[in-house]
Amino acid sequence: MSASVGSSYVGIVDRIVAAADRPTGIRFVGPSVAPNAPGMFVPWGEIHDEARVVGAALQARGLVPGDHVAILGPTSRQLITIIQGCWLAGLASMVLPLPMRMGSLEAFIESTRARIRHGEAKLVLIDELLAAFYERTDLDPPIELMASVMPGSSSAPSGERLEIPAHDPERLVILQYTSGSTSEPKGVMIPDRVLAANIDASCAAAELDESEVMVSWLPLYHDMGLVGFLSIPMTNGCQLVQAAPQDFLAKPGNWMQWISDWAGTATAGPNFSWVLATRALGRATGLDLSRLTLALSGAEPVDPQAVEAFVAAAEPFGFKAGSVFPAFGMAELAIGGVFPPRGRGMVCDSVDRVVLERDRVAKPLDVADAVEELEVRRIPRLGRPVPGLEMKVVDVASREELPERHVGELLLRGTSVTPGYYKRPDATAALFYDGWLCTGDLAYTVEGELVLCGRIKDVIIVGGRNVFPEDIERACGTLDGVRAGNVIAFGVEGYKGKESVVVVAEVRTDDSPSVREALHHRTLEVCGLPPRDVMLVKPGTLPKTSSGKLQRAKCRELYLLESLELA
Repeated sequence: MSASVGSSYVGIVDRIVAAADRPTGIRFVGPSVAPNAPGMFVPWGEIHDEARVVGAALQARGLVPGDHVAILGPTSRQLITIIQGCWLAGLASMVLPLPMRMGSLEAFIESTRARIRHGEAKLVLIDELLAAFYERTDLDPPIELMASVMPGSSSAPSGERLEIPAHDPERLVILQYTSGSTSEPKGVMIPDRVLAANIDASCAAAELDESEVMVSWLPLYHDMGLVGFLSIPMTNGCQLVQAAPQDFLAKPGNWMQWISDWAGTATAGPNFSWVLATRALGRATGLDLSRLTLALSGAEPVDPQAVEAFVAAAEPFGFKAGSVFPAFGMAELAIGGVFPPRGRGMVCDSVDRVVLERDRVAKPLDVADAVEELEVRRIPRLGRPVPGLEMKVVDVASREELPERHVGELLLRGTSVTPGYYKRPDATAALFYDGWLCTGDLAYTVEGELVLCGRIKDVIIVGGRNVFPEDIERACGTLDGVRAGNVIAFGVEGYKGKESVVVVAEVRTDDSPSVREALHHRTLEVCGLPPRDVMLVKPGTLPKTSSGKLQRAKCRELYLLESLELA
């Protein structure tokens, strides 16, 4: 399907040109991207022809190879064409996040302007529907409607031809701003060579071939959507079924329906999306999920119970448990980092929770031997680094490499690693240690495979134990009246300087006292000490990143400012 990692290097533009000759393409589904023609098919060749016009239009505006173009618009044929047009013209695309909630419009405008200025965009292309929300100031680059560079536009140059620049492995293809789940967003630089290497590595590790039908609703401003489920088919020429995130969120059952309708073989989503899909499957009929052989769960911690619930709900429709694919990736690697074998399904490591938290050692503990369920922590094994990458786990303080089953920071190095953050030498210096990328994730290895425990910054030290907030959040998320996937736990300084736990949960019940009491006891069970506070908030008010990840640091800030929207 693609050049192997060890073979001669093929640039992104050459791959796009080759893919355009294949008879495959994009099938647009869902009311947002194909309102008048559900299942509209557009060959890659047609996308490519239109992208060449876009590239020529951008060059006619004076943009030169190496410039950056900011793009703000919903998932659409137009957005995808503009992204490819940028790459063909030697320009780096900056696909900007959309506002998640209308209530956060001011924050959206502020963060969007900060990204545009920090990324030194030479031009901003904006969707007509969003143009009214974003006003240009004297400090901003020129702003045009996305439609103005598309074929047929009166402002698109007639007779201009795209001049494909000389190949440069170091030229940026993508400037990907991180989601900001633990810090302020930063611009990850993805040059041509890194994107090409990660595409090859991900395809090899996931055994993706030319017969693949990839199904995605993931936002194109997120690395899993842009790199994992657009760049791969667009450069390798396999089939893509593309929907918009809002069409999935409005009706999660759509996702499984698209897979069934178009015989999808590969798809992906964060843990919360599989929970929503599971609920939808409980009401579904007549689906065929037998062709789906790669169901990737990534972008946020994988909950074994959520995975098992999905398998149970999907098996009646032909889905096989071996198709589950829990993986690790990050923007600093383009996307793909550590993959399990395709077809193996989820394999968990069961360890003693207390020993893990107290000694940072993953002591095996059979579930059957545990006195109580909460004594065991089941954590998915995520596989091995994709080709071209290597990993090690080191002591957080000394940086010495640790043996298997000892928890430390995950470090990576290899062909898929970013050269750093744009215009942030301080952050770039902090990102690397002796040539290794410091992920900020706590992990350990088992038989050469990666097991992730949580983020270093999020660990809560309670009574000498390193409590992982994910454990509290998952345990509390199953309680009646609590919105699953909408619980945040964090630490605050308590009595005599000792850290204590605060739990904030979105609730969907009027019986607040019983829900608060249940959250109190469940937190006590997980971490051994009662929480300092249990805060019940209105649905849809927990702070999240543009990709839907919970923002623990932001929630802690709102708690300390007494600004949470209480239920």
